[in-house]
Amino acid sequence: MSVSISGRFETRRDAEMAVEHLVQEYQIERTDIFIVAPGENNSAGARTAGSDAEAAEPSPERRSDATLNGPIEVSVDLQDDTQAEMIRSAFAEFGVRDPQED
Repeated sequence: MSVSISGRFETRRDAEMAVEHLVQEYQIERTDIFIVAPGENNSAGARTAGSDAEAAEPSPERRSDATLNGPIEVSVDLQDDTQAEMIRSAFAEFGVRDPQED
């Protein structure tokens, strides 16, 4: 049975870290992972992080043009649900938020 597991992340960095963890640690195929902005607008997350955040010197100044229009949604399509709990655990490790919050 096919199943899809989804989670929303506050920052692009958290979403990317969750994806890399799934690919590198759990050998989930990248073609089975989808990343979208759940609303109508493009988004880099709900708050700045990673390359959008201010860095230590001598880095360039903090960017002010990050498109912060809400969370980033990551979903994983599986052919069976044997890996579902593992995916939920990886999402939780990187701060997945409850979809009911939106």
